Amino acid sequence: MTVGEARPGYELWRPNREKSASLTTRFLVVLLLVVSAVLMLIGLLGGWDVLVGGSTYGIIGLIMVALYILLAVMTWRWSRGALSLTMALSVLFGIFFAVGAGSWFARDKPGFTESALPADLVGLIVVLLIPVQIALLIACAIGFQQEWHVEEERPIGSGDGNGQSGDVESGSLAGAS
Repeated sequence: MTVGEARPGYELWRPNREKSASLTTRFLVVLLLVVSAVLMLIGLLGGWDVLVGGSTYGIIGLIMVALYILLAVMTWRWSRGALSLTMALSVLFGIFFAVGAGSWFARDKPGFTESALPADLVGLIVVLLIPVQIALLIACAIGFQQEWHVEEERPIGSGDGNGQSGDVESGSLAGAS
């Protein structure tokens, strides 16, 4: 029998995904990913004209925004692997935002090119992204501890939503916790 398949007459059940804490955590992670992507997109497009690497770094930034949207979709579909990748990226981006935030506030001197959005506004967006990344990291860590991947077998038709069933065969994994 392969992984992810149940014996005949049984179905796979993921009890930890039905808990309200897991549902709330999943919603929070998806929300923080979308908020991060939107803020990154606003900051990226607002400062596109003054990117040091030109359009190359702008395209890389757009790919990172698309990656965050993809991770939001994967998290919404209960992909546990998306949580670990999101944690790693939130740490990496948090460092990037912390290092780069100050440079946006130092652009008020003569000789600097103006961006599409005021440099102070782009700097504020970058500063706002730092606590969002920290919150995303914490939410993903909580979701990772909730063990969304745990699967149990139960007889087909015995699922009443709370996992309680009186007609469980002895020796089966249904009802095991």
